[in-house]
Amino acid sequence: MSHFAMTCSPGARWRLSLLCAVAAATLALSGCAGMSARETSTVVGATAGAVVGGVVTGTTAGAAVGAAAGGVIGNEVSKKRGR
Repeated sequence: MSHFAMTCSPGARWRLSLLCAVAAATLALSGCAGMSARETSTVVGATAGAVVGGVVTGTTAGAAVGAAAGGVIGNEVSKKRGR
């Protein structure tokens, strides 16, 4: 276990995890400037799915499954909106 994980409170680790997720989402979305609306919806869905899957399961595999499911959902939602 890392020194940080042993010395900080669970609340501090949760805030750091949330900050990292927000930073990752911001970086991912900044790369969407030249993408179509459908591609952007797919990326946003995959990012949100990865965050939720990782938080709920606490595993990388859960994050990967969440990303796949979120990407599919984002793509289908954008199709239904006619983007």
